[in-house]
Amino acid sequence: MIKNFKWLLLVSLTFIACTNDDETVVETNSSDGLPLTAGSADFFKYVALGDSFAAGFSDNALFIEGQKGAYPNILAQQFALVGGGAFTTPLMADNVGGFFGSAIYTPRLYLAPPAGPGLSPSPSSVALPPYSQMASTTFASLGSSFNNMGIPGAKSFHLTFAGYGSPAGNPYFARFASTPTATVVEDAVAQNPTFFSLWIGGNDVLGYATSGGLNPSDITDPTIFNAVYNSIVSQMTAGGIEGVVANLPYVSTLPYFTTVPYNPVPLDATTAGQLNAGFTAYNNGLLFAQANLLLTADEVARRTISFSASATNRVVIVDSYLTNLSGFGIPSYRQATAEDLIVLPARSFIGTTVGGNPLQVNGVSVPLSDQWVLSKDEIAEVKTATDSYNVTIESVATANNLAFVDAKLIMETLSTTGITDSGYTLNSTYVTGGGFSLDGVHPSPRGYALIANEFLKAINLKYGSNLKGVKFSDYRIMFPPVL
Repeated sequence: MIKNFKWLLLVSLTFIACTNDDETVVETNSSDGLPLTAGSADFFKYVALGDSFAAGFSDNALFIEGQKGAYPNILAQQFALVGGGAFTTPLMADNVGGFFGSAIYTPRLYLAPPAGPGLSPSPSSVALPPYSQMASTTFASLGSSFNNMGIPGAKSFHLTFAGYGSPAGNPYFARFASTPTATVVEDAVAQNPTFFSLWIGGNDVLGYATSGGLNPSDITDPTIFNAVYNSIVSQMTAGGIEGVVANLPYVSTLPYFTTVPYNPVPLDATTAGQLNAGFTAYNNGLLFAQANLLLTADEVARRTISFSASATNRVVIVDSYLTNLSGFGIPSYRQATAEDLIVLPARSFIGTTVGGNPLQVNGVSVPLSDQWVLSKDEIAEVKTATDSYNVTIESVATANNLAFVDAKLIMETLSTTGITDSGYTLNSTYVTGGGFSLDGVHPSPRGYALIANEFLKAINLKYGSNLKGVKFSDYRIMFPPVL
């Protein structure tokens, strides 16, 4: 009899109430079929800290519908099922994106139909005809605090920088900072959170990468990152507050760097011959340098420029990491290899002419400047910094007993095999992969759903909760031009 009682008790804990036909029903809102639980976590007051990913930035802008689908908002909706409270977001004023009158913070992109026969759909701004939408969001303060403190453009040290809430600091944060001199972390702590999420550090290398490695100082010193990150988590966990943090993916997994091939130039035999003739003096200069022991044979081979009748000729680039021979009138040119990354905006630049001169073709007869290419040496610099940041993030997570999301592994999977859920597979292929928006850096709505699910998995694992992830099918891949 006692055994039967225990068995019945187990059944009552495993299943929800019976239907009118006395059929047992499995709990469908949990990850394991058991009654929903927060485990040891307290989600009553959830605050999210981070950058544009936390804010819901998408299609190169921040706008209402994008913000609604931000991963912290999705998390908060799931937290609400187990005691989570209200979660507020500093919404923009419209679905256009950007700020009124600003040339820096611009309206969002949409996928425009082909401009003519034989052409493909391409990104265009909703501010251009035929939609001609205008941003209405101003820089005026919203006058209160918000749970979602994701701030586009924020680097790690910005979260502890007094003055970041001023108009000269960051206009997104200035709209809801308690004072112009408040720090992001101070305003987060002032809300007395019971749970927090932190995903920061992407911008500590991203600006350097997207600019083609123009300014090495755009990479945050790992020592500074370590000190700042420890400070942020120390303040957020004071009093035993629980939370979840995520590490950082390599930029090489983002379609911004993987969409434009390094060898996109089709040439016929005549044109290839003309180009080779044009670079003869340069190639001979390399041989001169080798003969005078200024270059090794390996570097000469790397720098020699050669074209052929082929559809896959490599673009010509400027590479400042080559031996400097400018004193001998020999520029630092070479052709790109598979180890280099051509940035997304270059797709509309390669093949254009300089001043309409058909002999001066960008990426072919005119080398691409540094801003268009993240060279293999620059990629190595970004990787070194990212690896260091990730060591800090994981060690801080362990030391403070926080849930940890391996975003680096997730993005690597997304860029290789893809990730499948509810009948849909996401990958990082530009436009068609479904995981990223049209700017090639920020997720699509469905991509944000994936991120939220991965955060929920980490939270369940650490705190014993059983929150269920959302379905990819409930989230669109991209936004239409009119919302």
